[in-house]
Formats: sequence, C-alpha cells, structure tokens
Amino acid sequence: MESYAPLALFAVLLIVMPTSMIVLSRLLGPRRETEVKGDPYECGVPTWMGARNRFSVHFYLVAILFILFDLETVFLIPWAIVYKSIGAVALVEMGFFLAVLGLALVYVWRRRGLEWE
Repeated sequence: MESYAPLALFAVLLIVMPTSMIVLSRLLGPRRETEVKGDPYECGVPTWMGARNRFSVHFYLVAILFILFDLETVFLIPWAIVYKSIGAVALVEMGFFLAVLGLALVYVWRRRGLEWE
C-alpha cells in the first residue's frame, strides 16, 4: 500500500502556511486607517463618478480590436522561432494568416473603427 504521508504533509502545509501569513500580518502589521486608504484606487485619479455610469460603446469596440490584433503576436512569435525548421509551407500558411488579419484591419479602417471621436 502506498504511503500518503507526503500528500498529508502537503495538505497540512497548504492550509497552515497561508493562514499563518494572514494572521501574522494582521497581528504584526501597522494599522493606519485613513480616508484615502478606504477609497478605491483608480490609477491615481480621485473618483468623481459613480460605478454605475454608462460608457460609450466605442470603448468596448477599441478593447475588442486591441485584443484581436494583439493576439496575432501569440501566433507570430512561436512561428518566428521555429521558422527555419518548418520550411516553406509554414511561410505560405503564415502569409495567409497575415493576409486575413490585413483584410480585417482594412475593413475596420474603412468602417472608421479606429477613429477616436
């Protein structure tokens, strides 16, 4: 029968270590409660609006476009690293991939999705 002692020790450490860190930081850490510490942090800018205000749809469009065109680097970097070992077929496939992304960029550009008004 297998010994479960290492697993039990891991489980105990998994519970004891974070709990002891939290308790010790509460007991030993300084407490200087101020009004500024209670405010939510908004990139160093004081809050002046409520959390329920509406945003322009354009903010969401820009975020989605950023994610779309930023994710291409996830595919380009590994391809560039192993390019010499995979040959000319990969060059054609990456050319097709970049052509599709280029067409998408032209489409967004013509639809004025990149303009900030």
